[in-house]
Formats: sequence, C-alpha cells, structure tokens
Amino acid sequence: MSVHQNTPLKKITTHRLLEMKQRGEKIAMITAYDYSMARLIDATGIDIILVGDSASNVMAGNDTTLPMSLEHMIYHASSVVKAVKRALVVVDMPFGTYQGNSRLALESAIRIMKEAGAHAVKMEGGAEIKESVLRILTAGIPVMGHLGLMPQSIYKFGTYSVRAQEEVEAQKLLDDALLLQECGCFGIVLEKIPAEFAKTVSESLLIPTVGIGAGMHTDGQVLVVHDLLGINNEFSPRFLRRYADLHSVITDAVQNYVTDVKNKDFPNEKECY
Repeated sequence: MSVHQNTPLKKITTHRLLEMKQRGEKIAMITAYDYSMARLIDATGIDIILVGDSASNVMAGNDTTLPMSLEHMIYHASSVVKAVKRALVVVDMPFGTYQGNSRLALESAIRIMKEAGAHAVKMEGGAEIKESVLRILTAGIPVMGHLGLMPQSIYKFGTYSVRAQEEVEAQKLLDDALLLQECGCFGIVLEKIPAEFAKTVSESLLIPTVGIGAGMHTDGQVLVVHDLLGINNEFSPRFLRRYADLHSVITDAVQNYVTDVKNKDFPNEKECY
C-alpha cells in the first residue's frame, strides 16, 4: 500500500505547482492513458498525470506521435479523468490541432476540456504557436508549454538527438520559454536538452519546468509510465530509470497461465462453482 493512501492529500492545481517551485519542492509527473493505470498512479501521490500523445507509440504501436487524432486524445483523457481524484490531468493537444490556426486551436482545446474533463492542455512550440496559446488562454484554459525535443516536429528535426546544444538554438529556446511565461502558461516541459542549460532556463522562469532528459535542475521530472515500469524494454535512453521489470513479470504470469490451461490444471475444483 502506498504511504500516501492513508494521508489526505490536497488536490493539485496550477497554483499549487507554482507554490511548489517557490519552496523548492520537486514536481513528479507521469503519463497514463487508461482508467486502471491512472487510478493506481493517482493513489501514489503523483502531482501531474500527462495524457500524452505518446499513446501513439505505447498504446497504438506507431513509430511517431503524429497519427494521434483529437478523438483519440479525448478517448484516452476521458478514461484517465474518471480515475483521478488528486493529480492535475494535462492532455497533449495532438499534431494538427493547433499549429497555424488559432481558431482551430481554441476549438480543439475546448473539446478536450468539455468532452474529456481535462484540467489543462499541453502544446509543443514557442513563438510559432503564440497566437494559438494566447487564444486558448483567453478562454480560461490552462496551457503547459513544451520546448526542446518536440516529437511532433520529428520530421523537421530528423533526429531524436539532444536539442539546444548550439548557441543559436539555445537562445531561441530561452526566448520561447520566457515568451510562453509572458503569455500565461503555467509550466513548461523541457525535453532532451543539456542539464546545465535546463538549469539556466529553470532559474530564468517564475513558472515551473518539468524535465525529461534535461537533468536534475528542472523543477520536476516526467517519464512515460510504460518505460518507468519496464513494460517496454526496447527503449533505453540515458535519462530513463526503470523502477520495475513488468515485461518479465507479465510474460512469466501469462506463460504460467497458458501452461496451467494446457495441462488442465486451471481451473481446479476450488475454482469452480
């Protein structure tokens, strides 16, 4: 049983995340895509649950996040929201629902909030999506930014390598982070950038940063749940720490089940009505 389950925990809000940064308390964020997993995760005391478009990879088997539709994200998000009592549920806006069209961006964000019951949306990009960010924020919808490696732009980058290593790109990222803060974003995910630069960005902002492959100096950390739990054992970047080996656990359990069925050992007399 989680040590948190017997302790009343306050609902996480965007304001509480800001307070956490101010007092130096790290923010723990993880992905979830379905009711059962979200219910387990929420009971642990996690701060943010991200319904990521990474569902495209780990749930649907796609090579990139690009195939995810708005309907897909709403489906996954609504399942997660039903399970969550404490964490802030942030939902990725999928590719094609906000880039270059602020009206479409607002309509997409409203659908995520109304149909899924989400608490906030997350968007990749900086100055390029400023108009969309502002339009969504004017509707009272909280927005989390995402800079550095941006998976929705993988065909533009051409690689999943570390971003912002060159001075020009690093300066643009910092400028974009400050811009997103000025627009009113409540936080920013920093993905796969040098640790010392992530520290500079985090210290330059009043709003919290959440890192993935961005070192220890961000205000929080995020991982994909399937990676953290070792369900997916084919993905092994340097930044990933596996906290379990569920690939082996699940494989062994199902193999034992198959064996028992084949050997007519399951069900036994005690397991019959």
